[in-house]
Amino acid sequence: MKKLLSIISLFTFVISFGQEQKATGNSYLQDNYTKKEIYITMRDGVKLFTSIYTPKDISKNRKYPMVMMRTCYSIAPYGEDKFSTRVGPNPFMVKDGYIFVQQDVRGRYMSEGTFTNMTPQVEHKTNQDIDESTDTYDTVNWLVKNIANNNGKVGQYGTSYPGFYTAVGILSNHPALVASSPQAPISNFWNDDFLHNGRFMLGYFRTFPVFGVQKTTTTPNAWYTSSMVKKYSDDGLKFYTDMGTLKEGVDQHYKDNFFMQEIMDHPNYDEFWKKRNLLPHLKNVKQAVLVVGGWFDAEDLSGPLNIYKSIEKSSPKAKNTIVMGPFSHGAWGRETGKSYHNDIYFGDSIATYYQKNIETKFFTHYLKGNTKKDAGIPEAVMFDTGAKKWREFSKYPPANVKKLNFYFANNTLEKEPSDNYTEYYSDPSKPVLSSDNLKDFNGFTPRNYMSEDQRFAAMRPDVATFTTEVLTDDITFGGELLAKLNISTTATDADFIVKLIDVYPEDEPANADKPNVLYANYHQLVRSEIMPARFRNSIENPEALIPGQKTAVHVKLQDVMHTFKKGHKIQVQVESTWFPLFAVNPQKFIPNVNLATKADYTKAFIKIYGDSALEVDVLK
Repeated sequence: MKKLLSIISLFTFVISFGQEQKATGNSYLQDNYTKKEIYITMRDGVKLFTSIYTPKDISKNRKYPMVMMRTCYSIAPYGEDKFSTRVGPNPFMVKDGYIFVQQDVRGRYMSEGTFTNMTPQVEHKTNQDIDESTDTYDTVNWLVKNIANNNGKVGQYGTSYPGFYTAVGILSNHPALVASSPQAPISNFWNDDFLHNGRFMLGYFRTFPVFGVQKTTTTPNAWYTSSMVKKYSDDGLKFYTDMGTLKEGVDQHYKDNFFMQEIMDHPNYDEFWKKRNLLPHLKNVKQAVLVVGGWFDAEDLSGPLNIYKSIEKSSPKAKNTIVMGPFSHGAWGRETGKSYHNDIYFGDSIATYYQKNIETKFFTHYLKGNTKKDAGIPEAVMFDTGAKKWREFSKYPPANVKKLNFYFANNTLEKEPSDNYTEYYSDPSKPVLSSDNLKDFNGFTPRNYMSEDQRFAAMRPDVATFTTEVLTDDITFGGELLAKLNISTTATDADFIVKLIDVYPEDEPANADKPNVLYANYHQLVRSEIMPARFRNSIENPEALIPGQKTAVHVKLQDVMHTFKKGHKIQVQVESTWFPLFAVNPQKFIPNVNLATKADYTKAFIKIYGDSALEVDVLK
């Protein structure tokens, strides 16, 4: 574990995965709870290691509901005399009294079985079929029957991968599981975490030992640390440039990593990825659901949005709520006082507001209250990252919006299309950097780029930049974003990265908390996404571009809730490389882009035509 933590701080590691790896104890927990460790047998005979924290004052006259978290990241510390530093969704709930359950999922740490990333959901089950929903059912079933003096109600929660286990746990359909809160959950591996629209997220390269090395026995310790890629310079860019192509990096570091090899072998949306898409299975949802995400979550932004929308579509009567705050991955789980993402300040005690007024209220109502009544939580609680305040909606996306198009013409964003074009020169061997913070590239996962200053890219010749005049009124983008690009290129393949940016006024004042940050003319990234042109018509069957032919490529960005304030400007940047956040597209069409060599790298002139536009939902 020490080798792993030498790469990043313990704090970053904990926040990234939403679960402590080491724990020294919690005095309140030790004084008021007892801890038991057991194995619960699944229907196929595999035993899953489970820790249960029970209030000492539990009795026939004082029954408690259960709150469960299932994780692949360890439920350490192990030992009935060793208490976690934290259990439950938040500290307030510990004092409210619950039975807290934590479980290592199959194939991880002290549990038996074989680990599979995003375990495929079995649609038509027999008694022999198993997946994460059956493991959830079997666990809940054992708990309600065997834990004395429980009140017969179970809630499930989890952040990041545990968020996926919570979301898939909804499909268990166990009658005792009445409240589920998937937080920063993975929903579709084709567009969460490691891939965005099928393009490999190179910034995750160091994480693969965690997910791609099988353990050989039950163990309380991390077994994959000898496979971790070591840091060798504070200049994190040097690692990626020295690595060469993605194929060269994989051959050097991960030839025996089963997960990396799966990604390399499946460049298109085939059955491997289809089986790892949870969204089509989210039907007939009956329990209450609280979906939580962060607008600056570099790992799982699409998951919360897509899970919420899928449940709304398939199960309109479900008690389905979404909360999106100004947070990075899992940051709503830890109060920091002043709430920042990278350089941007959003207010004080925002995590505490969420924990006390939404999360605790949700679980208290559905696990302890009258569930026939509404919990009193708005359908959608969305933080406006420009106005820096919470907004509440009775439905999401909001009903009171109108669609506007901002057209890309003459380096400006216009109300009407034009006949001209903007051209840039893209060289895969000299890619556009995804950040100018080279030290940050050493992070275990990307984090800060989601709101980072984009001035470093605005004037590059391989970036097309379009900017409004200074706004005379506030305008709020609240909902979905679609970049409708019309392009041509001299090559046969390309990626298109679209970045929505809030340009601050030239007289924006300094911030005493950030004395080295120049906020005057700050180009804050609001939303961004990458789209491989090869998938413009089909993600199953990629197609080459025809050199010189005008072609439509649509780039769906994730949603926003952001007010561009009077005195600011709206900017869009378009580019074709985003390194080392994403693997470089060689710009030559080859069947498996993951296997591109330097010989495949092709320089190209790329045109963005003036009838291209960013389509936005604007709050009325």
